[in-house]
Amino acid sequence: MANFSKSQVPQFSVEVYQNEFLPEGGREVNAIVTVTSTGGGTTGGIPLADAAPAYGAGQGPGAAVVLMVDCSGSMDYPPTKMRNARDATAAAIDTLREGTRFAVVAGTHGAKDVYPGGGRLAVADAQTKAQAKEALRKLSAGGGTAIGTWLRLADRLLNSADVAIRHGILLTDGRNEHESPEDLRAALDSCVGRFTCDARGVGTDWEVKEVTGVAAALLGTADIVADPSGLAADFTRMMENAMGKEVADVALRLWTPVGVEIRFVKQVAPTVADLTARRTEANARAGDYPTGSWGDESRDYHVCVLVPEAGVGQEMLAARVSLILPDHSGPGSPQTLSQGLVRAVWTDDMVASTSINPQVAHYTGQAELAQVIQQGLDARKSGDFDGATAKLGRAVQLASASGNQDTAKLLSKVVDVVDAATGTVRLKAKVAEADEMTLETRSTKTVRVKK
Repeated sequence: MANFSKSQVPQFSVEVYQNEFLPEGGREVNAIVTVTSTGGGTTGGIPLADAAPAYGAGQGPGAAVVLMVDCSGSMDYPPTKMRNARDATAAAIDTLREGTRFAVVAGTHGAKDVYPGGGRLAVADAQTKAQAKEALRKLSAGGGTAIGTWLRLADRLLNSADVAIRHGILLTDGRNEHESPEDLRAALDSCVGRFTCDARGVGTDWEVKEVTGVAAALLGTADIVADPSGLAADFTRMMENAMGKEVADVALRLWTPVGVEIRFVKQVAPTVADLTARRTEANARAGDYPTGSWGDESRDYHVCVLVPEAGVGQEMLAARVSLILPDHSGPGSPQTLSQGLVRAVWTDDMVASTSINPQVAHYTGQAELAQVIQQGLDARKSGDFDGATAKLGRAVQLASASGNQDTAKLLSKVVDVVDAATGTVRLKAKVAEADEMTLETRSTKTVRVKK
């Protein structure tokens, strides 16, 4: 990917929300960093397609998409599942932007590129879309499930194209039973940073942690489509979102002065994702955290650092947050898209130093909400009903307090809510498997703070 001029890239802005005041000796500094990208799809009013030379290959920034469709034997039970998967993939193909490179992979205990074949990518136009949909009609169910092999083939196909945006869409209906967890982990590790991937589980016979693990590793979204008839609408939305991406490989760079320790860096909206362990060193004082591809959108990140103790009246720059676009075309310097500052000021004003910034408080609660839902469901599965009741009760309390109505609605299908404000609940005696899996899959979805 070539270097972009400011007029050729969506405009990025960084806003920092924090209470910078600390009591004497205070060390922990928290900040919510809101990153917003606007103007995707235009270059100062000029369509991206007309700016192709600046982006390298292809129309606009250039994109390639591989659709991985589960064709294991279980997709035939019921037979409508395979038909719905074919129809959904066809709908996604119809949504491809002209000029996008694409391929379709049939996934079983192996992986086969069923269109266009031969280890190549097709270029989307009316003819290739029709050919791809014809190839889909020939897909049939049979064999096992080895998701790692699907991902490795998608990686080879995507990286054969000189494009900026590389994206996968993965559909499965079963557990990854024909390769070891270590094989899947190794495949994911080999794909990290090479393409993004949305993952969907259809029906209720798949493993939530496998599907969400794929999406988390590859900076995509995960969801359940309990009723296969909903696949076409979901695939269309996913592809529309993928087609809206204009910039890939944007990194959140955190620079800290000597003596400052980083506690964590998390994405907190639209979903919770801990990026702390995904840091790559940029230089002696700075590290990069991957954020994936961007279109017109806004995301929030929670940065927490420990600063050295200091006395009243002192202040310091605790961290500098920058949005970085690497230069993949050669040894040139990365481009800084925007940046914000995190400050620490020591004061003896108790009101100032003890007040919690509303954004920080809100997203601390949303992160806890995701955590206690997982803990509560795990406890329920293991037979620890008292523990499950306590954790899911706390989840109800947090969802209610923060206005996260979607999560509150999902929780109400797993517990009977006696008092949302206090988190008093009773576990339901019978819970539909689809309801429990939906709550687990969507537990990391957050609501944004009202600013």
